[in-house]
Amino acid sequence: MTEYDDKQRRCPRLGSVVSFHYCRTVGDAPCFKVLDCWWERFDVAACLRECLSPEAFARLAAAGPPDKVTSLVDLIRQARERVEKPSQR
Repeated sequence: MTEYDDKQRRCPRLGSVVSFHYCRTVGDAPCFKVLDCWWERFDVAACLRECLSPEAFARLAAAGPPDKVTSLVDLIRQARERVEKPSQR
């Protein structure tokens, strides 16, 4: 958890408001847009350097956007996981 996890902004990919925590933990790694989306609000690069290994930060900094099909499949997978979680309780 970071001091910034509760900060919120509109996600350009999802079209709704999300927290920095979501962007930081959305999948196996932070969202590829996390640096682009949050740089105006706080020093997101410094925050992520503290949270991630040097290798993981380098991958994130070098990451480009996934192709549209990959992105859509990933968003569908995430939506299914969110729907299934409440029923597992």
